[in-house]
Amino acid sequence: GNHKATHSENPQGKKSQHAEEAVFYMNCRAAYLTVLKSSLENIKSKEQLGLVLQQAGRNPSQKTINKYWTSQTTSLNFDDFCAILKKEKPATKNELLEAFGKIDKDKAGYILHDELCKLLTTRGDKMTWEEVTSITKQADFNSSGKLDYNKFCELYLSTSEQCCRAARARLETDPRLRQQHFGNQSGNCSEGIPVPMSKPSPRVSGRADHKLPKGDSRAPSRPSSAQSSKASASTTVTVGASSSRSTKLIIEPDTMKEWQRAQSKGCFYLEEDGEIISHKYRLHLPQRSAVCVTIKPSNIPQAGGHSRHWLSVDTALFILKESETQENLQLVSFTELQNEEMFGWRGELGAGVYLLLPFTTGCRLRKVKTQIPAEAKLLWRDEDGELALTKEFRAALLDVFETIDLDGNGLLSLEEYNFFELRTSGEKCDQEAWAVCEENFEMKKNELTRQGFLDLNLMEANDRDGDPWDLWVTLLSLGYNKALEMTEACPFVVTICAERCRPRIKAISLEAGGSQLSRAVCRSVLQKGEAQVLDGSENIFIYTHRSGSRITSVIENKSENKVIIHVNNEQSKNCLNNRGLTVFAVEVAPKSMMVSQHVMALNEQEEWIYSCVHSLV
Repeated sequence: GNHKATHSENPQGKKSQHAEEAVFYMNCRAAYLTVLKSSLENIKSKEQLGLVLQQAGRNPSQKTINKYWTSQTTSLNFDDFCAILKKEKPATKNELLEAFGKIDKDKAGYILHDELCKLLTTRGDKMTWEEVTSITKQADFNSSGKLDYNKFCELYLSTSEQCCRAARARLETDPRLRQQHFGNQSGNCSEGIPVPMSKPSPRVSGRADHKLPKGDSRAPSRPSSAQSSKASASTTVTVGASSSRSTKLIIEPDTMKEWQRAQSKGCFYLEEDGEIISHKYRLHLPQRSAVCVTIKPSNIPQAGGHSRHWLSVDTALFILKESETQENLQLVSFTELQNEEMFGWRGELGAGVYLLLPFTTGCRLRKVKTQIPAEAKLLWRDEDGELALTKEFRAALLDVFETIDLDGNGLLSLEEYNFFELRTSGEKCDQEAWAVCEENFEMKKNELTRQGFLDLNLMEANDRDGDPWDLWVTLLSLGYNKALEMTEACPFVVTICAERCRPRIKAISLEAGGSQLSRAVCRSVLQKGEAQVLDGSENIFIYTHRSGSRITSVIENKSENKVIIHVNNEQSKNCLNNRGLTVFAVEVAPKSMMVSQHVMALNEQEEWIYSCVHSLV
């Protein structure tokens, strides 16, 4: 395949147009985050849509809201909201005066309160008498039973602008909101990562003959709808049907029969705000050895024959060398070779301790609103009135057991059980409480059996006299929906094979990847990806790297100032990204780098085209 980076500099006369775009996106985001907690969160009702539009300085009628929220609408995302604002322009003073002028036949500049009340309570979006009275009581534009609609329009417009300014001010002063940048994104890579001063200059793409993995073809692309800017760079990658899973992973089982093996299970969990947390691991190698590291979704049989959504979730593992300070850990390598759902890396590691950070892009592990036909029943009472677990709930609990049994020995140690407790209740079980469990539930060698785990959940149900609320809290926190389908979690298994020593792997935490993982992802793309420099902005680089079934782009800002980069994917075909937006903007801090987006095929059985334009605002 061919790769060629193309850069285009737009005419000077279009700067003001692009500046307006930047302000528009800032206002969209400010309004959205005034009503919703995160740009990952969707608008879920007509009422919310009305509130968000009002925060953006619009005053939508019910007819306008019904135009965008039809009987088929279940939610609208940030991208939808921006599109609506582009169509629904705020009312101007002239438009308002013209509307009032149609009522004021005498052109006196006033409307009698009685006439106004009659109109507002009987026509259009009918208001109540109390709502109209609250308007006519305002002294600023009312006197002697008349409304001065010129003053009313001035106050209306100034109030609308104040509302927008307050939203923008809140955005600028709240660090939590600032970190969200402008669009939907996985929590794994939401922060700007400082660029090490000693980092060598990137390999800047300047030729058209770079070799790419089989199945790729890259060509210059400048979508006609791309945002105008003073500098931009475009990249196109075409991936053949199913070729994203055909990268050969050099793992030959017959050559590794004598290698020593260590394995641990784990799980990605999707938080309410869209952030992804997972187990982290410590790997100990007693001596230098050739090793093979793999990660793949666990093939756990889903209870009730439900489809195993998580098997299509992409996974990766980043290997970092531990140090005394635990800061800026060195990225050793990452699993970029792929065979079906398995990602792996094979190489040589020196003796020592390594940190293993599991990763998923969030392209396929994301919040999806689905219609559940009926809530599953968890409990039932037998003929004696005794509580029992339903067959479906029992099967789901056994699947949970398989997921949290990290070492796969068929038993739960206190350490394994505490990861379960931290996820479901936020608390740990101490040795004393574990001893009580041993007295009441089946254990072997101080570890809880499957039957003991089932009985523990049944006891919880009995403590609540059959109320399943606590049981649902547990299931929902583990990624299950009310139909007992695991839709917001992805169990996985990590395997380490070493040729010359016995590796040891241990789960050490269950948390978000944080800056360590963000830094590792960015550095992996900088190491392997091709760089494009934005013409006219010699300090801003866009790196693009394809690893198996996914493409990742990273923005590096080497300047002394923050920059806003507009990202346009409108020409991409059969793609989905981790942000959930086709067009968005990101803010990159000075001397830092951050992930622009992760992209995967929507349908891997068909060709997909990644075509993206990054533009400097």
